[in-house]
Amino acid sequence: MSAPSLPRLQHIIGSGIVAAVGIWVAFVSYTQQPSEAFLFPRLISSVFVVLALWTFAKACLGWTKVGGGISVRQFTNLLPGLIIALIYIFWAAKGLGFYTATTLAFFILLSLYDPAPHDAVRSWLRRILITAIFMVVIYGLFAKLLTVYTPREVFF
Repeated sequence: MSAPSLPRLQHIIGSGIVAAVGIWVAFVSYTQQPSEAFLFPRLISSVFVVLALWTFAKACLGWTKVGGGISVRQFTNLLPGLIIALIYIFWAAKGLGFYTATTLAFFILLSLYDPAPHDAVRSWLRRILITAIFMVVIYGLFAKLLTVYTPREVFF
């Protein structure tokens, strides 16, 4: 059997990392206390793990159409968002509180990837408005509609 092509190998590695993160998140959601606070994360993480493992298995078996892979330029474009996501996951959500960290992460990501000019006040006002609307939706979804636990530390 020949070695997998670079695009296929990229897909195997990427889906394997996503599956590993999904398993870790599911493990945390099933082992944390109070258990009632983690009911919603258990449900979501369980579905996430099933889908991630299915994607990983398809990649390993060669059943996935992988296209041309990710170029160095594409990866360089994605890297700032990946760094922000890792900081958010491993430090900010717990250290700053869910709502504060989510607001900051969303605003930074929006600012990084928004093609609108960064020297125009109007584009900054639009980013602030979009972030505020996003956070109202997130707050309404998690705190009011689903009434689930969110990490609360420094601010919220």
